[in-house]
Amino acid sequence: MKAIILSAGRGSRLLPLTESKPKCLLEFMGKSVLRHQLTALDKAGVDHVTVVTGFLPQLVEEDVSLWDGRMPVSTLFNPFFQVADNLASCWMARDTMKGGFMLLNGDTLVSQPLVDRVVDTNDWPISVTIDRKPAYDEDDMKVTLDGGRLKAIGKRLRPEETDAESIGFLKFSAEGADLFRETVEQMMRTQDGISAWFLKAIDAMAKSGKPVGTCSIEGMDWAELDTLEDWEIVKEKANRLIG
Repeated sequence: MKAIILSAGRGSRLLPLTESKPKCLLEFMGKSVLRHQLTALDKAGVDHVTVVTGFLPQLVEEDVSLWDGRMPVSTLFNPFFQVADNLASCWMARDTMKGGFMLLNGDTLVSQPLVDRVVDTNDWPISVTIDRKPAYDEDDMKVTLDGGRLKAIGKRLRPEETDAESIGFLKFSAEGADLFRETVEQMMRTQDGISAWFLKAIDAMAKSGKPVGTCSIEGMDWAELDTLEDWEIVKEKANRLIG
């Protein structure tokens, strides 16, 4: 099983912390966010990780060079990071999307039990990891479900349409990888492709009847790193995230 980590963005909402480094290189407990992600994937038995870089790529490459785990790690530069969203990063990494793989946002921190659960799930060709909470805000990547099947995903879903949220971690079988890669390539040929999130491709696939399901990780620890408030939460939850 391979993994791709999307780490091209700067993280402008984390300024001034990201003035001179990408947010994936913010450090807690002696390591960068990225190396905490790599450690969790390594312990889960992942065979190889590709890190898609963008903002200050040389710094990310230097951090990867410090990685001393079992699992090989390579980097791939996305030259469009300043004008494109993460669908373009997926397009840059499309040649690595052959056979089963996992896709992780560079700003999603996940605990070891959570990674292990995602690795072990095999219910769907495409599986979106979801969590549930009492209420959702406008920044949450909300999902609509039909049992375990994903019907829709997006930040603009109405409260009555929202059953859970995506945490930014997906698993693809070989079949799912082929479907996703084809969809990414098609969308990047459209006028809006360069400004789209990769989850827009997942939404389109789900709405067209493609086999997109979910993996629930309710009760497990994870954190998203978008804002300064999120950073304080990450530091508070550090022991649970990497314990």
